[in-house]
Amino acid sequence: MVHQHFMLVRVMTVAENIVLGQEPSRRGVLDLKAARARVRELSDRYGLAVDPDARIEDITVGAEQRVEILKALYRNARILVLDEPTAVLTAQEVRALTGVLGRLKQDGTAIVFISHKLGEVLEVADRITVLRRGKKVDTVPREGATESSLARLVVGRDVMLSVDKTRGKPEGPLLEVRDLYVRDDRELEKVSGLSLSVRAGEIVALAGVDGNGQQELVDAITGMCEPQSGAVAIDGQDIAGKGVRAATDAGVAHIAEDRQLRGLVLPFTLAENLALREYRSPELSGRGWLRLGHMKERAEKLLAEFDVRGGGAETYAAALSGGNQQKVAVAREIASNPKVLVAHQPTRGLDVGAIEFVHRRLIEERDKGRAVLLVSLEYEEVKALADRILVIYEGKIVGEFPPEASEEELGIAMTGGRTQPAEVPL
Repeated sequence: MVHQHFMLVRVMTVAENIVLGQEPSRRGVLDLKAARARVRELSDRYGLAVDPDARIEDITVGAEQRVEILKALYRNARILVLDEPTAVLTAQEVRALTGVLGRLKQDGTAIVFISHKLGEVLEVADRITVLRRGKKVDTVPREGATESSLARLVVGRDVMLSVDKTRGKPEGPLLEVRDLYVRDDRELEKVSGLSLSVRAGEIVALAGVDGNGQQELVDAITGMCEPQSGAVAIDGQDIAGKGVRAATDAGVAHIAEDRQLRGLVLPFTLAENLALREYRSPELSGRGWLRLGHMKERAEKLLAEFDVRGGGAETYAAALSGGNQQKVAVAREIASNPKVLVAHQPTRGLDVGAIEFVHRRLIEERDKGRAVLLVSLEYEEVKALADRILVIYEGKIVGEFPPEASEEELGIAMTGGRTQPAEVPL
């Protein structure tokens, strides 16, 4: 089983996690040299590059997903259950994984591939079973199935697979990042003199291979880390290094990439989670006391508006599915009426109906005059939502492209190659 939410020991290394429970030994002693060699052999064979000696807490989310897949391959599994295995992988990594699954199928492995990404389902599966609200709707062969027909089965109605949006009408800049340098926990430089701006009424997408400084840039903008140098201005106010509260008060909202580690407090109720940004407002507190009734009433309205299923205002966040947890995090951030919305993988783990809803809400936020910075590994999402696309590579912006740019153009820039981007209309 490869779980959607990773089952890794964060203080241990990649190699230690992969061999845990089936450790190679020599004369009764753990043979770490053999473990590292076996991990390197597997990662080379299947194209799932990892550093055997890196600690889990120091690697990217995409690398963690690769470690989970390697754990299963290390055990020579004959039945492999993959729950949203591509949610945090780049297009190149997805293609590599598809090749891995093809080889495993030829070797006689039975694979259950659970995914909301209909294009990948059609590419990988031999038979497709659709579930809706916990019940089987139908099982269809891949031959003759289309994304539209599957979406109709998943949601129960026709779904707009493309985003219908008018051209934006951007105004002055609300987010300005100037000459920013950020180091990670290991004191490695991850953002190197980066500058960008996002205007009111504009969606700017940041595209790149995972691990090229996206997380550190988001952390600096949202106040979760202190940059080494540079400025982060929200509507002219520099908040660099002043912390999360200063960023929040300045009007920054943050849909976090990892909903469980950063987006939600799992032991809190949904009402409490939805109040995390607003709990000090007069509506939700007074004279030092939380107004629990008002929190619950507000939460019920948001849960209904964002179609959160599996519980009510007093349900603990940990009890919801991953997709519904994501909807709660999205609801809280959008409901705060921010000036700048940083959306980091906002549709990770959502079905096609929920993706359609979130995309429509992001367009609505743009049209209300917000500045939206979209950080996504999904080419189709970037292309559908962006007014401008910025490509990040090794902590620097290496290119600016219009939304009509091809996947090949972006892919060349994302891997450090040179290309001639088209003019981006202002």
